[in-house]
Amino acid sequence: MSLKIVSRKGRETLYVRGTVGGQSIYESTGTNNPKHAEAYRAKREAELWQESVYGKRAVVTFASAVAGYEKAAPRSKTTLLHLSRLLKHFGDRKVSSINQTDLDAAYEAILTKGYAASSATKIRAVLTPLRAVLEYAAVRGWCDKPAFERPKVEQVRMLFLRPDEAIRLVNEAAPHIRPLLVFLIGTGARMSEALELEWKDLDLEAARCVVWQKQGNERHIDLPPVVVLALSGIPWKTGRVFRPAYKRRDKQGITRWAIGEHYHDTERTGGGQIKSAWMAACKRAGFPGHERTWQPKNERWPRTQFVPDLTPHCLRHTFATWHYCLHKDLIGLKEEGGWQTITMVARYAKKMPEHYRPAIERWLNYRMWPEITDCVPYPGQLVYDEE
Repeated sequence: MSLKIVSRKGRETLYVRGTVGGQSIYESTGTNNPKHAEAYRAKREAELWQESVYGKRAVVTFASAVAGYEKAAPRSKTTLLHLSRLLKHFGDRKVSSINQTDLDAAYEAILTKGYAASSATKIRAVLTPLRAVLEYAAVRGWCDKPAFERPKVEQVRMLFLRPDEAIRLVNEAAPHIRPLLVFLIGTGARMSEALELEWKDLDLEAARCVVWQKQGNERHIDLPPVVVLALSGIPWKTGRVFRPAYKRRDKQGITRWAIGEHYHDTERTGGGQIKSAWMAACKRAGFPGHERTWQPKNERWPRTQFVPDLTPHCLRHTFATWHYCLHKDLIGLKEEGGWQTITMVARYAKKMPEHYRPAIERWLNYRMWPEITDCVPYPGQLVYDEE
């Protein structure tokens, strides 16, 4: 019995109904146009017949696999963005037919710089999400396990801070991000973990906090004295621990510092949430970088901006190199920093010379540091932004 187009009482949308290859079907065509409904019927009947003869792998599309993959578990906003771009490119392509040639074409079509994009960008934005979807499909027998060529990533120099540079960075930073910088250096937390930290997960008296990793796992972190000192100066004790600050004029024309409820887009990579404050702190601290000049649209004059070589993620490198210098314990570093494998932390071994060990110990055990306890600019001018 083939499929037929039918209507339902009280519904404008047309449906297809019938049995193909022993499988009973009754589903919407998504249209009330008879021509479009007929096209849907013909395509669906062909798919069902092909499936009955050759099995699921002959008919499952990339769109169907993505839908199943997204429903299987919560996915981050970044992952969903990458998947939407892949879905636009592959659409109804059969998952069993996607190969290396198709991956190369996806690089060219999806990435801004096309195939000339960096290896890291190719891996992050195309290869990783595509492989995840196809592995999900392979487990269900819809296609073979994907086998793709991984772009070779060039090794770059690992950047981290010495204790004196860390002091300079914190002292030159805007007051509202000083506690955040100290927290990142002292705990090795990822930016997303830090920005999502709430007071209910923080115990200053016991010097302990709980952060949540991207995979949904919780990680307990012991806080060194300098971190406890930095966090103790924060005046609010509910909601998010770290909040954005910006200037705002009130109704009387007086400029005040407004404190937001929380940072937005905490899953953004690269520390972009504190981009301006970070660049200003690095410049004032005298760290190396370069001047970026660009011409804004509809503006007469070009703009120039200092771009430091260091990024906020370098503070995680700093924590790791300091930790190994103090403890010489890769397994302990892996557990405390939330890395998944020993291989990932082995690169931090012997990066920090033994000469700096006493300075690192002093840094982590500071109990008197006025600059980091003054964590809110102009307390008398402070207002809270209601979102």
